[in-house]
Amino acid sequence: MAAVDIREYDPSRDRAGTEAVDRECDVGPTGGMSLHADLLGDPVARIRHSPDYLMLVAETLGPGGRIIVGIIRGTVKSVATGKSCPGAHAVASVGYILGLRVAPSHRRMGLALRLVQRLEQWFERMGAEYAYMATDKSNEASLRLFTVRCGYSKFRTPSLLVHPVHAHRLRVPRRAAVFRLGARDAERLYNARFAHVEFFPADIGAVLGNQLSIGTFLAVIDDGSDGRREWRGAERFLACPPASWALASLWDCGGVFRLELRGASRLRRAAAAATRALDRAARWMRVPSVPDFFRPFSGWFAYGLAGDGPDASIAAEALFATFVNMARGRAAAVAVEVAACDPLRRRIPHWRRLSCTEDLWCMKRLGGIEESDGWDWSRSPPGFSIFVDPREV
Repeated sequence: MAAVDIREYDPSRDRAGTEAVDRECDVGPTGGMSLHADLLGDPVARIRHSPDYLMLVAETLGPGGRIIVGIIRGTVKSVATGKSCPGAHAVASVGYILGLRVAPSHRRMGLALRLVQRLEQWFERMGAEYAYMATDKSNEASLRLFTVRCGYSKFRTPSLLVHPVHAHRLRVPRRAAVFRLGARDAERLYNARFAHVEFFPADIGAVLGNQLSIGTFLAVIDDGSDGRREWRGAERFLACPPASWALASLWDCGGVFRLELRGASRLRRAAAAATRALDRAARWMRVPSVPDFFRPFSGWFAYGLAGDGPDASIAAEALFATFVNMARGRAAAVAVEVAACDPLRRRIPHWRRLSCTEDLWCMKRLGGIEESDGWDWSRSPPGFSIFVDPREV
């Protein structure tokens, strides 16, 4: 077996090889089908919006010369740890691992482990205190690699909720009024409400101002006392917030990659097409139609979901229904990821077959660094909220 070298990705000569590995490694098996992601010809598309990023490739000698047989991507950023005690380390530098792929011909040779270790070394050089990754809890190979061989611990189990986009509109609760916020007001609200929420990025302004960020929206519930409020700016909102509200932003994942569900039978494709045709012809019937997931499609991601008040979950429902309605003709599905114990998730509309009720995040401390007070974020209990950075979706 030829030796395998690991080096940094070179866009001038590695694009075709990395695309080939990505194509061989479809993810998300569902009833005999697999989900394929196309990065639109840019292998670093999923990480180049982050402040610091790196892509590594594993290369070996093949019959026709040097070939790429493995890839891994990673980013480093500063985030809130969820610890708000006076004098505590409320912010940490973390490395995020995503896009680990090994060609089927070179699996079970320790290559994935080598890729992870090389990326962790870069994390440490960049000053990262922790490394984390996300995977499906049913991905046994990935879990064995990270928890058994790489020393990661199971950390959080957020839920990924997905709703398809139909020809008809979803109903928005009548008690809810939805406002679109300017970037400055959005940043002000997020900094005020998310200062100590886990994984809240220090560069939130860059996220909200990114070209892929569609906008930030606020839903307010009419409680019958003062009617629906008008948006009068972040300062007034923070000084006297409504009784129940919810906040979230939208990200266009279609600007980075397209998805495609492969392996569907002709019968399943025909049945899905029939639901779409009926939905278009008779929208008043509100047919739960299935978008054409069997061709490349784009999706939107709702991030930064927050809220407060006895009817905050209704406000969250209004936001998500509004997002799905906005996506008609522009995306095939809208998704949001929320903490397992977040009360806002109760009324968010979603399809169970498209969603993942228990995603799995794993984390470990890097370099044997010890906090002065002995606190270890990777072993801390979960909070009610979590901020999912759309740049890492």
